[in-house]
Amino acid sequence: MSKTPLYWNKAKKYLSTKDKVMKKLIEKYSDASLTTRKNIFLSLCNSIIGQQISVAAANSVFLKFKKKCKNKITPSTINSLTFSQLKSCGLSRQKVKGIKSLAKKMIKKEFKPHLIKHMSDEQAIEYLSELRQIGRWSAEMILLFTYNRSNIWPVQDIGLLRAISNNYGKKYFPPNSFVKKLQKKFTPYCSVATWYLWRSIDDDPIQY
Repeated sequence: MSKTPLYWNKAKKYLSTKDKVMKKLIEKYSDASLTTRKNIFLSLCNSIIGQQISVAAANSVFLKFKKKCKNKITPSTINSLTFSQLKSCGLSRQKVKGIKSLAKKMIKKEFKPHLIKHMSDEQAIEYLSELRQIGRWSAEMILLFTYNRSNIWPVQDIGLLRAISNNYGKKYFPPNSFVKKLQKKFTPYCSVATWYLWRSIDDDPIQY
């Protein structure tokens, strides 16, 4: 587990001056911050597992997945497991195909994660989205949690939209114009704002 991102404290001060709701959330959840795994393969597997299911369900599947891998979640371990073995963890066929494909690309060095640090957010999202079962949402989770990019605003994320509705008294789904207004207000620290909004609807800090 890495330390808190270097920009975190600066971001908290910035957001607190920009938005009253955010100031309250930052004060309420001062006990924790975003943490990350500096393991791109593990993070990509985790993001595939977490697609379109609740945090609790994703955690349950991940624990089974980890056990099946005997605590060694590596491309070679995944490559050695059968389709049925992975599916028995509670993964859909498409998710198994995505994880299997990712393992092969890592082994063959067809996917080169070291290039991402030299890319802009949008370039990195495009590059990650070339992987099977990785769309914009999953790519944004990787940039936020694995690469600690400071300005990710995942507008496709149901949890974020629900948190915006709850905290700002908006209907669900909140108007797109309001979501964009918040994005502009929180830039360049949308990642931090996203984390606090997530935390407001889930006691367990989200992690990928």
